[in-house]
Amino acid sequence: MKGKIFGVLQRIGRSFMLPIAVLPVAGLLLGLGSSFTNETTIATYHLEAILGQGTILNGLLTVMNAVANTIFGNLPLIFAIGVAIGMAKKEKEVAALSAAIAYFVMHSAISAMITLTNYEESAIDGAITQACGITTLEMGVFGGIIVGLGVAALHNKFHKIELPNAISFFAGSRFVPIISTLVYTFVGILMFFIWPFIQNGIYALGGLVTGSGYVGTLIFGLIKRALIPFGLHHVFYMPFWQTAVGGTATVAGELYQGGQNIFFAQLAHSADIAHFSADATRYFSGEFIFMIFGLPGAALAMYRTARPEKKKAVGGLLLSAALASMFTGITEPIEFSFLFVAPILFGVQVILAGSAYMIVHMLNIAVGLTFSGGFIDLFLFGILQGNAKTSWLLIIPVGIIYFLLYYFIFSFLIKKLNLKTPGREDDSEETKLYTKADYKAKQAGEAGALSAADELSDQIMKGLGGKKNISDVDCCATRLRCTVNKPELVNKALLKSTGASGVVTNGQGVQIIYGPRVTVIKANLEDYLEKAPNEEYINSNPIETENENSKEASMEAKKPSKTVTIYSPMDGNADDLATAPDEAFAGRMMGDGAVVTPSTGYVYAPADGEIGFVFDTKHAIGFVTEDDINLLIHVGIDTVKLAGQGFEVLVTDGQKVKKGEPLMKLDLDFLSKNAPSVTSPIIFSDMDEDSMKIHLLKSGEIKAGDPLFEVEIFE
Repeated sequence: MKGKIFGVLQRIGRSFMLPIAVLPVAGLLLGLGSSFTNETTIATYHLEAILGQGTILNGLLTVMNAVANTIFGNLPLIFAIGVAIGMAKKEKEVAALSAAIAYFVMHSAISAMITLTNYEESAIDGAITQACGITTLEMGVFGGIIVGLGVAALHNKFHKIELPNAISFFAGSRFVPIISTLVYTFVGILMFFIWPFIQNGIYALGGLVTGSGYVGTLIFGLIKRALIPFGLHHVFYMPFWQTAVGGTATVAGELYQGGQNIFFAQLAHSADIAHFSADATRYFSGEFIFMIFGLPGAALAMYRTARPEKKKAVGGLLLSAALASMFTGITEPIEFSFLFVAPILFGVQVILAGSAYMIVHMLNIAVGLTFSGGFIDLFLFGILQGNAKTSWLLIIPVGIIYFLLYYFIFSFLIKKLNLKTPGREDDSEETKLYTKADYKAKQAGEAGALSAADELSDQIMKGLGGKKNISDVDCCATRLRCTVNKPELVNKALLKSTGASGVVTNGQGVQIIYGPRVTVIKANLEDYLEKAPNEEYINSNPIETENENSKEASMEAKKPSKTVTIYSPMDGNADDLATAPDEAFAGRMMGDGAVVTPSTGYVYAPADGEIGFVFDTKHAIGFVTEDDINLLIHVGIDTVKLAGQGFEVLVTDGQKVKKGEPLMKLDLDFLSKNAPSVTSPIIFSDMDEDSMKIHLLKSGEIKAGDPLFEVEIFE
């Protein structure tokens, strides 16, 4: 249970990154727009001729300011869509549309309840607000997150739902916006009654946090940096940045919630603000201290303590990492490098960084940011706004002190404890900076042996030449489809040893045939690649392929104990599987059987049995006969790319059917124009080559229900 909760929190944190990613550009537009349309700023720098009222630049900057304010003003909707996309497992575009619909539905339901009950604002100022033109309760970003998480849960549960034939048009992904609309109508009604109490609780929590003063700021900073290795820091700081937990303030007659929202509201009305609120910016202003000054000091310490023969190699790496931290606030290359090899240094980083948040609060420094505390944000939201409004000049002396603290503490500990920071590793080890993926891989290794799923994924990754060599992972009905950067690193023998029945390569494309279980293999591989080191892998011990001649000879000498006949599921033209216009099918890599090129638009049950599964893309059906023969009816070649177009499935998973009962309706005209071929393999997908053999019974013109091939079973 603990692991599941941790995993869910990590996914929520990652889902926050999509809406957060738009903040830097919005902040850039707002920073430039508000600064250079401010009459005081224009007069201070004597820029009336180019930036004064009526100039082209003034008009452009006014537009930039309006665009940015629109983004910040609609963050709840952006979060609703972004969180739904991040949490949805498949068909994310459907989740995004459903979230947008649910957001409007929820607030419309609240608006209707406000009208019906003649609701008046409670003691909470600003309890009623406008969301995209809808009169509703002030829910802020929490409203968007409630929608995003709920719609994602509905999407993951219902995006594969099957409905009765009469309403089958609304099945699958089309059902998600429908159920989201119904659910969030009632969620809106429920929120109308309970949200004022929740809001009171949030305001009370915000008051408690604000009342904690400098100690509360220190605790916030320590926790935020300590959560970095776990990827949970986004979940932690978001309420302080975007909701009333981070405080409230009235700016230009409107109530704003959350430290970042308060700062940008004050920035948009900077002409009327004497000094930005340090109580609002205390949740991020401290980052300028350790990102611009502190971590570069740590980088210098690691360089100065590196072995002489490795200083040249490590110097360039540390310089680029230090510059990334200073200018953009991206700290991963530095932080994870000492976290990977010397966790004690990360403990020092947590304490120093946490204290930086408190110190800037004590000094009334109020510099905002959009994403991270690099020089770009310092320039836009500190220097450009002037020292009188931000006290940004105090960052310089404090930053110099922190640079020295990081440098001397890191140097002392590295030498005293002989820590293997970059440039001090053994000769056999590569000099490199580490990433979050490297750290997670190390954690997994220390936790014990890989799970069975991860062991398989690890072998597949190595067979494909390592994570660094893999540029794309996808799958169809039976094949794992990968794109690699260097085809020469692909090891077919190693890939076949993972249980694949065949491997097909074509340039940078690699197809590994696993059969119907491929969707699970793909999902496990994608999860594993997230934590695997970003390296290439060269296998020096290829595995020999097995000689089948002895098996074939021994089977020829036996008589089958049982023979099962499989009948054609289509009208058309039958032929040997070797004639399939696809290397994997023709090579019997996914099983043996036959092909039929259909002449009519129906697929029928080839025997009495049960529908094992219907693929999401509707182009293939798994079928189990009463004799436990597992068949795959794959209509056409590469038809998975059509995403269900041209197919109408008439059955559902687990449905019992009789021989000759219709399974699928085809639009042959559409398929002929849009697929490489309509020739359809019918294969015995889990055939045991040691005890089974297939004989084609008919070639040429064939009718549905005619014998197609027989399966001989040897005991």
